[in-house]
Amino acid sequence: MQIPTGNHPLLELAVVRAHLPAPLGELASPPGLLASLALGATSPFAEDPEQREAVRQAVRALLRVGGYKPTGRGKPASEYLVGRAAELGAVPSINPAVDACNGASLASGLPISVVDADRLVGEFLVRLGAEGESYVFNASGHSIDLAGLAVLCDEVGPAANAVKDSERTKTSAQSRQLLAIVWGTQALPGRAARVGAHFADLLRLVGAEVDP
Repeated sequence: MQIPTGNHPLLELAVVRAHLPAPLGELASPPGLLASLALGATSPFAEDPEQREAVRQAVRALLRVGGYKPTGRGKPASEYLVGRAAELGAVPSINPAVDACNGASLASGLPISVVDADRLVGEFLVRLGAEGESYVFNASGHSIDLAGLAVLCDEVGPAANAVKDSERTKTSAQSRQLLAIVWGTQALPGRAARVGAHFADLLRLVGAEVDP
């Protein structure tokens, strides 16, 4: 599946659609999926620290294209995961959809969004956020400024990005249909597709059907 990205000079997306065998709230992450949440877990992305740093810098450069500053609380979600794993030894488990997202992102260094596809309205695309544009990203009502940040949008408005996904389209206990976006960069050609494949493999551990 392809999503229009306009004329973004660096963005290289991978898109994964999946159908869960039961509502997300009824599913548990199996041992293989939980193992992916540990720092240094076995994955297709066994790289040395210098390579990992090159990936981190490439992702930050991707986010800076529209003027966004990927620092502090606005850093890429993939960097947040590395920090949590370094602090705790592993990223805490949430549910199979989020765990697969976090496992693939932690392994690869690329940020991934995973949303409830049934909460998206109409056609969707990726574009840069406009000045003054924002959305709520958690149940507490906190919002993120989207100006200059590449965002997934549907016919309602912005829905997800490489930093924080919107509360409006997040997965819930009732979710069955998933849409995942791997936020890759042309500076790392082909990496987004490899990460998407790894995410799909992790989801299959819980019995998900993944679109080829």
